[in-house]
Amino acid sequence: MRWLARFIYFKILGWKVTGNTNFSQDTIKKCVIIAVPHTSWHDFFIGILLRKVTHVKTNFVAKKELFKWPFGYYFRWVGGAALDRTSGQNKVEAIAKLFEKKDEFRLTLAPEGTRKKVDDWKTGFYYIAKAAKVPILMFTLDFKNKQNHVSEPFFPTDDVEADFKFMKAFYKGVVGKKPEYT
Repeated sequence: MRWLARFIYFKILGWKVTGNTNFSQDTIKKCVIIAVPHTSWHDFFIGILLRKVTHVKTNFVAKKELFKWPFGYYFRWVGGAALDRTSGQNKVEAIAKLFEKKDEFRLTLAPEGTRKKVDDWKTGFYYIAKAAKVPILMFTLDFKNKQNHVSEPFFPTDDVEADFKFMKAFYKGVVGKKPEYT
């Protein structure tokens, strides 16, 4: 299936991967991956193709109810992890504990938290990375240039403002599938 994904991604869609193309299953086993800008459901398919092209298994979290019959097996197979979203739960800590339980876990999130235009990102991904003591990998969903640009691993510091300024600068000029939401 990898050859088919590569054919679709590179030849049919005309996309490319740039930047840190040396990350692999063996080099970075745990991290938080942020995908920006998240403006369309098409982002999911580009992400699925990218993970096949780079041969890097990625994960996501979703409410535990999605992991029941008949879809539970499929969601786990594609990298899903169930999350108890009952009120009163510290979701950052719960997700950080997933990193402890697994030998390999690359959590992919969209910091905007929606496909609509936002001025500020949600901060959960940042605090998850800090609590789990894992780096953040940034990658673009740049539909204008048809590329996924991947960053070097970035370890959050104790300067939240400077860290967010640095991360947002990585995405400067990137245009999503729906430019009006970028």
